[in-house]
Amino acid sequence: MTEIKLIRIYAHEQPEGYRILVDRLWPRGISKVKANLDEWAKEIGPSTNLRKWFNHDDNKFASFKDKYLAELEQNPAMPQFLALVKTQLSKQDVLFLYGAKNKEHNQAVVLKEYLERQL
Repeated sequence: MTEIKLIRIYAHEQPEGYRILVDRLWPRGISKVKANLDEWAKEIGPSTNLRKWFNHDDNKFASFKDKYLAELEQNPAMPQFLALVKTQLSKQDVLFLYGAKNKEHNQAVVLKEYLERQL
């Protein structure tokens, strides 16, 4: 069975699957060749203001999650992104790549939970 997997783009081991970078900003030190992306869904990432406010502060994660979910609900790119993920999941795993160091408190975690409720 296929699934959405969260993978840090800097991780040495990268599983097979459809690779989508879900950060609004390109990760430092990663070349486009090394990233080997199928998609860069920067429009799905948190807004610049929300990203800067959160600043990867674990204490703000609950509020960040609520605000990001509200952004996702209003995001005009979401229906197309959801369709892409659904199509790819019918064939293979979908990898949400992100640059954050914290594996538990980042936007990819929120996005995955949101999409799994929609599928």
